[in-house]
Amino acid sequence: MNNSGRSRSISRPCALFILNVALAAAIAGCATWRAQPPLRAATADQLIELLREREAAIHTLKGLFRAQIKGPGIPIVQYVEGAVFYRRPHALRLQGFDRLGGELFDFVLGDDLYRLRLPTMGRVLTGRVAELDRIGEMGRPFQLSVWAVTGAVGITPVSDREKVLLSEDGDRYRMDVLMPGEPEGGHAGRPIRRIWFERQSFQVVQEDRLTPGGEVEATMQFEDFRPVDFVPEGHPPSSMSRVTADPMVKPFKISMRDRQGQGTLRLTFHEIVPNPSLKPEELEPIRS
Repeated sequence: MNNSGRSRSISRPCALFILNVALAAAIAGCATWRAQPPLRAATADQLIELLREREAAIHTLKGLFRAQIKGPGIPIVQYVEGAVFYRRPHALRLQGFDRLGGELFDFVLGDDLYRLRLPTMGRVLTGRVAELDRIGEMGRPFQLSVWAVTGAVGITPVSDREKVLLSEDGDRYRMDVLMPGEPEGGHAGRPIRRIWFERQSFQVVQEDRLTPGGEVEATMQFEDFRPVDFVPEGHPPSSMSRVTADPMVKPFKISMRDRQGQGTLRLTFHEIVPNPSLKPEELEPIRS
């Protein structure tokens, strides 16, 4: 056989092989594309109601997490093992431990009061939450931690006094929560929070907290959503089912960036338990 005949006999199988590979890749690409859930639509009122219902569904909560903390005065990332206990509406306790189980801090909130116990320093600090920054640089990480934990408990709902603007932002919805008040008040209409919803299950994947001047004070990002064992507290099914029929899920990774002080906080949860029975020693009230 001459060279041209041998070339034709080799090229045909090669061509068929290449064609089969191309078809397989195209089919795989189509399968991958079809596997992506379609974007779903919701109104601002539906998303506001969804936030309220998700937050109201949690009466108590406890969890275990690992925190990575970095900020002013902390030259390297610090790792802390932690526990959280929560009871509606304003009772919260955060405990931190070193890798050997030694207690580093015990931070308790009740209504507008806080108590911070620092065993390694032999100090107990108390005061009002609004004045937490008065204890110096250590106050900011605790304030950020309280905000971050709202991602596990339930994103703070929109109040009846607040107005919102809803817009599409790529494959997400962005909800601007505006400062309440009359237009002549000067700051009315400015956003105080921005909330991003992904558009499959309408989970909140990011929230910005803004200053009265409109600057971003802190950014929270929520990832690694997982179903949790949920025990409802005797409430009938609500309008949430009209928006999404997904089971209760919680973000097991919460990242916090302080836009004012350049600090960062990352919580990685090992366990989240909604609506457990809390023992008195797990979350005792603050006495004023």
